This record gives sequence, structure tokens and C-alpha cells, in this order.
Amino acid sequence: MNNPYLPQKTRIIDIRRETELDWTYTLDWDGPLGPGQFLQLSIPGVGEAPISVSDFSAGRLSMTIRKVGRLTDAVFALRPGDHLYARGPYGNGFVIDDYRDTHLKVIAGGTGLAPVKKVIKDCIGSDRIRSLQVLLGFKTPADILFAEEVREWMESGLATVTVDRGDGRWTGNTGLITRYIEGLDLSDCDRCTFIVVGPPVMIKFATLELLKLRIAEENIWVSFERKMSCGIGKCGHCKIDETYVCLEGPVFRYAKARTLLD
Repeated sequence: MNNPYLPQKTRIIDIRRETELDWTYTLDWDGPLGPGQFLQLSIPGVGEAPISVSDFSAGRLSMTIRKVGRLTDAVFALRPGDHLYARGPYGNGFVIDDYRDTHLKVIAGGTGLAPVKKVIKDCIGSDRIRSLQVLLGFKTPADILFAEEVREWMESGLATVTVDRGDGRWTGNTGLITRYIEGLDLSDCDRCTFIVVGPPVMIKFATLELLKLRIAEENIWVSFERKMSCGIGKCGHCKIDETYVCLEGPVFRYAKARTLLD
């Protein structure tokens, strides 16, 4: 019987610095993956943590990792050609067919852009959806993830970007992301679907704004990541009432997510 906790060894192909604290690691990887799923990433003798997959293609995947502790400190010391260990993928992610024939609006704050980046890429120019709009919020211009891709999305009219605090060179929008939700095209409201990803407080107030605009709860999806220690529904750290976030989530319809209160 296979040990479900046993990770596989994977080689670092490339490392790209996104911000001072956020770097994207591209790894060798064979196997099925879905947007919004996560892996348990580890270094033997150091630790293990759940990390969302930000992109993938045949034979490789990318994970955008924030330097926040012991494990990630060790990851940031590695270089291309070094190895990491990973197991998964785990969880239910974003299913593009859920948004088929709709006007999809993606609202992402900070590092919340990482788990939804693949959705955005797959939906650009896709005939599976009617249209795509992206609203992104970051603390400062220096915190913008995937700067080249985001610039392309903005220049094409696909994305609106705001920062909480500008700098002397920033000429774009400033203010909290919730200020700009009303600017989304809601002319065909009944055919609009929404993905909201980011820090919990941002998800809370962004979804409240959508509800004020009379968006139906079943047309809103959120990514509700929390304490997913084992990834297989055994440790109970992510359990809320009878729901195991690592198994049923991390992506939920809002109608379900709003009941998941500690």
C-alpha cells in the first residue's frame, strides 16, 4: 500500500523573482493538475507547507512562494538544479465549465492572484466564456505579482489594477480594491460569474460589495485556504464543523463558504 504522506522528489527548473518576498519556482512535474489546487511542499528535516499552483503545462508546474518562515527561508536559499519534495495535488480547484457561457469577473487581492492566474490565462480568448474582466489589488506598486503579464492585461483592457498606497512613479489607481467593484461591467448581470481570491478580510468585503449589487450567491466562488496540514482529511486542522477544507475546497461557492465560520 502506498504511503499517502510520501512526497516525490522534484527538480527546480527556474526561479523568477516577482517581489522582494514572492518568488516563482518552476518545477519538474508529471501528473494531473487543476487551477486552484495545491501541493504540500517540503524539505526533509525542515518542514512542509501547502502552496498553491500558479501555473502548469506539460512536464512542469509553477508555484509562487512568499518568504514567511522556516520552510520558505530554506526554499529561498535554493537555486535552479536543486531539489524540493512535493505531494499532491490536493483539493477542489476552479472548474472552467462552471463559468461556461458567462461574463467571468476575477477579483484578486495580493498573493491571491497566484492560484487564479491559470484560470485567467486559460480564459483569455476562450470561446467557453462570453467575456473576461480582471480586477487586481496590491498594497504598493512593488507588490504587484507577475508584473509583465499584468501589464499586458492592463494594456489590452482586460485588467484594472489598484494599489493601497502609491509611490512617486505610480500613476494608476489607488485605494482599496472594493472601491472599484462598481466599475465592473454588470450590464448583463444575470450572466455574470465571479471569482474572489485574496486575504480573508478582502474576500469578506469584496463579496459584501457583490451582494449589495444583487449578485446571486451561487454565482460567486471563493478560495478558502486555511491550515491544510495533511491535505487528505486526516489531521483535522482545516476542519470547520463537518467540512474538511482540504477535501471539499479550497474553492467553494460563496453560498457554502459563508457558512464556514470558526
